[in-house]
Amino acid sequence: MLPDIAKEKRNQLIKEGYCVIDNVLSEEFLRELREESDRMLDAIDHPPEWKYQGSDLHVRGQDEPVIEKLINWQPATDALESLGLGDFTSHGGFIILSKPAGGPPLYWHQDWMKWNDPISCAPWPQYIFLSYYLVDTSIENGCLQIIPGTHLKRIPLHERIVAAHAEGGYYVSEDDPDMFCEHPDAVDLPVKAGSLVIAEGRVLHAARANQSSKRRTLLLGWHERPVTIPNNWNGHVPEEIINRDPDVTYDPTRNPGLHLKSETDSS
Repeated sequence: MLPDIAKEKRNQLIKEGYCVIDNVLSEEFLRELREESDRMLDAIDHPPEWKYQGSDLHVRGQDEPVIEKLINWQPATDALESLGLGDFTSHGGFIILSKPAGGPPLYWHQDWMKWNDPISCAPWPQYIFLSYYLVDTSIENGCLQIIPGTHLKRIPLHERIVAAHAEGGYYVSEDDPDMFCEHPDAVDLPVKAGSLVIAEGRVLHAARANQSSKRRTLLLGWHERPVTIPNNWNGHVPEEIINRDPDVTYDPTRNPGLHLKSETDSS
């Protein structure tokens, strides 16, 4: 990746909470991932709580060679290094998220579990997901949606949505006006198969319904870096992080607390 492009992508990830790297997977590896993910999906029952995600199949690299290959895929490692994200490590697996034909949208949510920890104030990426779409995505077949900047800034929607997945999201109604709203600041992210979407775990995101006649599958892997100030960070460091006690254990929660400030609070 050329340095100017890498800088642009890094700045977008820091400011907006996401970026897209094209053509990360080879055609041969893409076919292998499609075949193996279809095999695994077809071999299991899909419980009702997978309704909005389409599927939520967690696969460890140590159990499936194709997933281990994806974890160690060199073009992705090179992309992370180019973006200054070389200190991130994989959680050791990927999640197969496959929205079936006619599947409903995925509600607005964020996936950060450490809102009680002052590291939540980090202006740098701390917890990211890497998503590989195995087919071209569009508004029609359920592309990703993101509300840029919501990893760093509280908006009214934060107060109106319930926690994701098993903590509440599984049980919401399809006509919930907040969880499935058409937010005015949201952007759609259609991508080509084989591209890599890198996004902040703290950013509000959702997915469109799959109105096509075919399955729409992505592989999502979580990556995290140490709870430290990155060596390559030259920007502002919040006082909350400077004064953070590394010996304190913070209770996990998906609910944003005082560490996520609105623009009014930040001014």
